Amino acid sequence: MKWIITKYLLTAAVVVLVSEAAKRSDRFGGFIAALPMITILTLVWLYVEQQPQARIANHAWYTFWYVVPTLPMFLAFPWLLPRLGFWWTMGASVLITVLCFGLFALAVRRFGIVLL
Repeated sequence: MKWIITKYLLTAAVVVLVSEAAKRSDRFGGFIAALPMITILTLVWLYVEQQPQARIANHAWYTFWYVVPTLPMFLAFPWLLPRLGFWWTMGASVLITVLCFGLFALAVRRFGIVLL
């Protein structure tokens, strides 16, 4: 139980770090948010919990491919925000991401791309 609480606290600390940094500097906050800290923590947790190397490697591989469909949202969000306001922009960004995931899944299936 102590281990799971430690994992929660350390992982939550990363989110707090990013949000506090973003309050002070848009650029630095964005830089920290772009770092794959959650993925790195997850890889560390998997390693410490003695998961097989194949599972750890697969996690990194799939994380890369799941990041790709999320990227258009980061381009659309700053453009939409002054036009729609925060909550409508957030909703549109979620919709864009879902659509991109759908298109990505169709492309993978259609072209027979193997992601491992």
